[in-house]
Amino acid sequence: MALLRIGMLPAQALAASAAFHANALPKIRDAIAGAPDQLTLVFDPAEHDHRGWKLAAVQDLARQYAPLRVNALESDDETAIASAARYCGDAPGLTGQLLVLDGNGASALLS
Repeated sequence: MALLRIGMLPAQALAASAAFHANALPKIRDAIAGAPDQLTLVFDPAEHDHRGWKLAAVQDLARQYAPLRVNALESDDETAIASAARYCGDAPGLTGQLLVLDGNGASALLS
């Protein structure tokens, strides 16, 4: 399983989507080339209006590169990210999903 952090994106959803596609997508394709079975993207937290473009991007990547599984997490909580990444790795049918984590106790359930 590979984990790829997307890093900071602009605050406005349209600008963030454009930056993601221009800057992060080439890095994602490089990571996919080296990911044997799964790639999990990690987005920094953002406002709710970012969810649509993020989910569409993850779903498109999952379809395009199947059978490689592509999922995404949105969080800045390292414990939650680690737990959710393990969960994604252990769920062989999980692909094309965006999991928004708030770090309020889910790690105990996902550990």
